[in-house]
Amino acid sequence: MPQPARRALFDEAFLKKLEYLYIVSRKVFAGRVRAERRSRKVGSGIEFADHRDYAPGDDVRYLDWNLYGRMDKLLLRLFEEEEDLHIYLLLDTSASMRLGAPPKIEYAAKVAAALCYIGLSNLDRVSLCTFADAIRGRLPPARGKGRIFKVFDFLSQVEPAGTTRVGKAIDAFVRESPRAGVAVVISDFYDHEGYAGAFDLLRYHRFEPYAIQVYDEREARPSLRGDLMLVDCETGEEREVTVSARLLADFARVHEAWCRAVQDYCTTRAIPFFRAQTARPFDELILTIFRAGGFIK
Repeated sequence: MPQPARRALFDEAFLKKLEYLYIVSRKVFAGRVRAERRSRKVGSGIEFADHRDYAPGDDVRYLDWNLYGRMDKLLLRLFEEEEDLHIYLLLDTSASMRLGAPPKIEYAAKVAAALCYIGLSNLDRVSLCTFADAIRGRLPPARGKGRIFKVFDFLSQVEPAGTTRVGKAIDAFVRESPRAGVAVVISDFYDHEGYAGAFDLLRYHRFEPYAIQVYDEREARPSLRGDLMLVDCETGEEREVTVSARLLADFARVHEAWCRAVQDYCTTRAIPFFRAQTARPFDELILTIFRAGGFIK
């Protein structure tokens, strides 16, 4: 989609919706300090949080000798530290994201912009990345709602292209992002190499992943018939097929099973997952994310 047309997505009406969503977020999380977040770290901060068993290599300065005298057990004191919340939005801009009516990339861009706005308004540090088979673009961390216009400009320049390689892109992302935080991956997850390794990598590096799967209903139930040559929009692979009603029904079942597998994978690992059909208003999805909790802390 041409840049001027995509820039029109972020008009005054869209900005008003973002402000409404921000007001809702304030009500949902009333009384919370959004620019700060508590995380447990050994030996940091001043407020005692908990104990855990001592392990070789731990700093002995934080051993609780009083408990050792009573229980004859080495326990380490944990403290809470207040630190800025870093939010990373990772937007899939591979070729498959240009499919759909409207294109999936437009819907995904609105979702990314909305989450950026909430984070910026809450004075969190927000960064936006685009990826396909690698990190394609990156907006450095910023805070303050006035930065949302840079987000709009950044998203307006996105042109979907290339193959989806979530794992490869996330590997580059974690190496370039020394500060952990919330990592929201927005994608259709049409990756021949799989997506599991990407989320495992985020969790290993102490990021808190979220998964938002964007899809168009016509992807699962295309209006095709007859003898056709199908071409993979990302790899260019061609395949001759005869499309019948039975084949379409089988395809719909396989597509649903594949999407369900993404959700089940995330659920079993306590990764917040949201499946977003492009026909659904984007602000409804954002409200669902708020109600699920965790994004704003």
